[in-house]
This record gives sequence, C-alpha cells and structure tokens, in this order.
Amino acid sequence: MNYGDYSRIEKAIKFIQEHAEDQPDLDKVAGHLNLSPFHFQRLFKDWSGISPKRFLQYLTVEKAKKLLTESRSVLDTAFETGLSGPSRLHDLFVSVEAVTPGEYKSMGESLRIRYSFQQTPFGECLIALTDRGVCGLSFTGDSSGEIELSILKDRWKNAVFSEDPAEGRDTAEKIFAGNSGKKDIRILMKGTNFQIKVWTAVLNIPGGYFASYGRIAKEIGCPGASRAVGTALGQNSIGYLIPCHRVFRETGVISGYRWGADRKRAMIVYEASARDGLDHGLNKE
Repeated sequence: MNYGDYSRIEKAIKFIQEHAEDQPDLDKVAGHLNLSPFHFQRLFKDWSGISPKRFLQYLTVEKAKKLLTESRSVLDTAFETGLSGPSRLHDLFVSVEAVTPGEYKSMGESLRIRYSFQQTPFGECLIALTDRGVCGLSFTGDSSGEIELSILKDRWKNAVFSEDPAEGRDTAEKIFAGNSGKKDIRILMKGTNFQIKVWTAVLNIPGGYFASYGRIAKEIGCPGASRAVGTALGQNSIGYLIPCHRVFRETGVISGYRWGADRKRAMIVYEASARDGLDHGLNKE
C-alpha cells in the first residue's frame, strides 16, 4: 500500500463514523471521497484487509465493549507476568528506559537527537531517536510537521538536534512493516513518576487487545484514578510504540487521542481485525 493514501482512509473513517446510524453504503462513502466504488473498495481493503462494511461493524459501541471483554483474560496474564511483547501483530519487543531525575531537569542537555518525517500506515509521523532509543513518535495529521517538531524541541530544550532521514526510515520500517521476524525496539521515556507508571502498564497490552482507563488505574495501584490515567496517556509523546490507542472507556466510546479520535479508531480496527485472523491486503469480506 502507498502510505500516502492514509489521508483518504481517515476521511472515510470520519464519514462512516459520523453516519454510522444511517449505515452508509459503499457508493455513499466512495462518493464522499470522489472515488468510484470499485477504487474505494480496493483502496480500503489494501489498507485494512477488510471491507468498509466490516470496518463499520467494528466502530459500534457494542463491538468496542466486546473487544474490552475479550481482552480481559489475556490482560490478566500480561499484567501478571509484566511482559511488554512481543506483539503477535508486529513482532515487536519494546524495552524501556526512563530518564533520571537529573536528566529530566536538564531538559536533554548533552543528548543528541536525530529526527525525520516518515510515512506510516496511519499517516506521516515525526520520529526522534537517541543512542538510548526512540524518544518521540508523533503524527502530524493536518497540522504542519513544523508544529510537532517545535513541540519535540521544546520537550528537550537543551538537546542537540539533527535531521537523519535514513536512520528514521530504518526505524519506521522496523516499527510498521508488520510480520518479518522478532524486532527489538528501545524507547527512552521522559515523564513524571505517575506518567511512567501509566505508560509502562500500557506497554503490557498486546496488539489486538484493549483495556479501559479504569483497568490501567487498577494495575498501577491507583483505583479510581481513571481521569488521571487519561491525562497521562494524552501526554504520551511516543505514539503507537507506547500504545495508548489501546485504552478507551468501559462504555465503548472511542475518543480522547492526542493525534485524533479517527486515527485511534483506525489503529484499533486495524489491530483487532488482524487479531481476528484477517490478512491485510487480501480481498476478504
């Protein structure tokens, strides 16, 4: 698939979500994108592995609740063993390091950060790398990439920045290329003690499985802190690798994602459909 097609995929997701009660047919969604039904069907299946009709089924509140229920026993094991991978979907094993309190205060002094903009199945991202691992992964969306870059530089004010498209491309391919053998990824987290606890807990959610904000709060020993958990997830600066998109409300409502609710829905369905045994890129209903 051409990763550049994601903008049209997200536009379709937004339209399908906004008109879910009307159950829009293929012709209506395709017309909204100014594509023929045949072209849109092929485009959508190339990206998700499922038809737009089946995708719509994943966007219902009832389906989201079911995904949470189906995930519970798997999460019990994952949280009990404390393992963060490898994900069945991506064969990633993520190892974590957090900056020290002194490094937190120094705002990245003596740290060299290489950055670049890369295409992914979920749109363009800004990826930032250090010798100790990925320290940033954010999606540019409709905004200028310079906005995300300025946020990154503000987060690590005293670091030395340089652009490195080749290293960024190699890392992005390792993260998003799918099944091609076990791949180790290191990440460098910068946050408060509470944020680090939340992000580390979320790393234990396997690909294709999901948790509620309340479940994460319970796992870090702060039952009743669902709102604080949501705030911490919203402050995550390493998107996708720290899979905050796998956390949503017990009610089944999917919202509250730093890089857009439609992108969050795309990630959830993409992973859930793969877990259900649907192969990406194949024309299956």
